[in-house]
Amino acid sequence: MRRPVKSLIFALAAMIPAVLSAATQGPLSASPPRRIVSLSLCADQYLVLLADPGQIVALNRFSQDRGMSWAYERAKRFRVTRGSAEELMTLRPDLVFTSGFGTPTALEVLRRRHIPTVELERAEDYTVIERSVRRVATAVGHPERGEALIKTMRARLAALGAPPGRGRVAAYYQRRGYLTGQGTLIDEMMRRAGLVNLARRLGRPMLSYLSIEQMARARPDFLLVEQKGVVRDRGTEMLEHPLLRRVVPDSRRILLPEALTTCAGPSYPDAMTALYRGIRQADRLAGQSAQSR
Repeated sequence: MRRPVKSLIFALAAMIPAVLSAATQGPLSASPPRRIVSLSLCADQYLVLLADPGQIVALNRFSQDRGMSWAYERAKRFRVTRGSAEELMTLRPDLVFTSGFGTPTALEVLRRRHIPTVELERAEDYTVIERSVRRVATAVGHPERGEALIKTMRARLAALGAPPGRGRVAAYYQRRGYLTGQGTLIDEMMRRAGLVNLARRLGRPMLSYLSIEQMARARPDFLLVEQKGVVRDRGTEMLEHPLLRRVVPDSRRILLPEALTTCAGPSYPDAMTALYRGIRQADRLAGQSAQSR
């Protein structure tokens, strides 16, 4: 089954008030939860780092998908759930993490049974990630782990050094010609790396369509892609179009795997490391090419 364009999913999800809610629904117990269930791929990232393994009963069904889940290796030891009402009743959770996902019936079951839920904010910048770390750590009964994780993430980001983008233009171009725009995690990452988002320059919204011809005319300095040189279907075929390859050759394409950008969370330092490394590698290749002429 072809994966839908992830930015489109999250753009639509962002319209749902429940997804944007930062409030914890239902009373949380004074004692740490013992049967935690996650209906959210994004919550999985936090839980595998902050909760005791014995506290986790089940994670989101995509948590073990190598292509989508940053927490893939850690998640393999846990059961997964599709989040149906029937499964939730069988799992008997005492705390459930969501991000606007789960069937309406399942969410209604949680409400009627007064099972506490924590609904994570949609994180489109780093400050929200730190806030979410603290919320999850407190909810699972290990606030000190949250502070330790934040300290580690800050140190890793600081170690990246000066932003290498130098005001150059980059485009995050997805299958079928979708361009990731303003108000997104990718946009925030570009700014942190010293890049200018092509979508922002063109005045595009969170997600929009940009044809190959339009992209060729825009001539971005870098193209941020989820894969390089792989054609799975018609949606990915356009990314390898000869016209686009002439304008932005492989040497100026920066690989940002989907698992690093699907969710903003503890994966953020890894995503920024990949972006910085990609820019610097492109610059090295450009320098070598200039010397060989």
